[in-house]
Amino acid sequence: MSRRTPRLFAAALAVGALLLGGCAEKTSTGTPADGGSGAGFPASVGKLTLEKRPERIVSLGPTPTEMLFAVGAGKQVTAVDDQSNHPPEAPRTDLSGYQPNAEAVAARNPDLVVISDNLNKIAEQLVALKIPVLQVPAATTLDDTYRQLTDLGTLTGHRAEADAVVRKMKDDIAALTKDLPKRTEKLTYYHELGPELYSATSKTFIGTIYALAGLTNIADASDADGKNGGYPQLSQEVIVKANPDFVFLADTKCCKQNSDTVKARTGWAGITAVRNNQIVALDDDIASRWGPRVVDLLRVIVDATAKVPA
Repeated sequence: MSRRTPRLFAAALAVGALLLGGCAEKTSTGTPADGGSGAGFPASVGKLTLEKRPERIVSLGPTPTEMLFAVGAGKQVTAVDDQSNHPPEAPRTDLSGYQPNAEAVAARNPDLVVISDNLNKIAEQLVALKIPVLQVPAATTLDDTYRQLTDLGTLTGHRAEADAVVRKMKDDIAALTKDLPKRTEKLTYYHELGPELYSATSKTFIGTIYALAGLTNIADASDADGKNGGYPQLSQEVIVKANPDFVFLADTKCCKQNSDTVKARTGWAGITAVRNNQIVALDDDIASRWGPRVVDLLRVIVDATAKVPA
């Protein structure tokens, strides 16, 4: 249990490094593909051009998998990695996204591979094998998410469906945030990645979702210089002193954390979130991905905070 969270934290930092390094295939520049018709090809995203609609897609990342199915390309996906657990019908295999193996991927005979992280330089290895690769790195803003959905729709022949997903996300987010209560003082929160007290600041993607709900992040002061890449490890003392109004747990699955385990922590009894039973259990998967289900995450946050009088 304790080993899993540092691994996730390290993966998050690796993702941040990849974002800083950039990726050539990030912006749609080709002719939009008609929704689900197979038309619109050749289709281009950045430097990647596909001459025809891919019918054997391999996804090495939970978020790309969710996005592919969301835009209507699910039937074209023939294999996904071992961490891709949503939607349930995704063809899950033993392919690893953490330790990707080019030969194992190539054995699936893909005509497109979608990755989140370029671990083991998997992109270069697959390109050397003449296999097209699109990287959709961890988003830092919602605009990144919208662009990636559009890119995947373009390359898979489902541009119209992708546009519809983006429109619905924007409409749902607008509906969730339009009637937020006007507060003289913003509510504060602590977002927990693991019981080792790693958190995420406002500069991360997850931080931007909380900002939409009008919350203030207590972790920001612990990474003011950005040396932790937006993912500082807090101390018990820092959290208790900050006295957050809410504690959001993104370690309920991996580390079995819940309101009872938080209440049992030494020194936490006086924290406002504990005293007022404002400890919110999140779905680890939804809270760590940047696909269409971020709307569900925002809804949980808004619903929880709406119960506090303005």
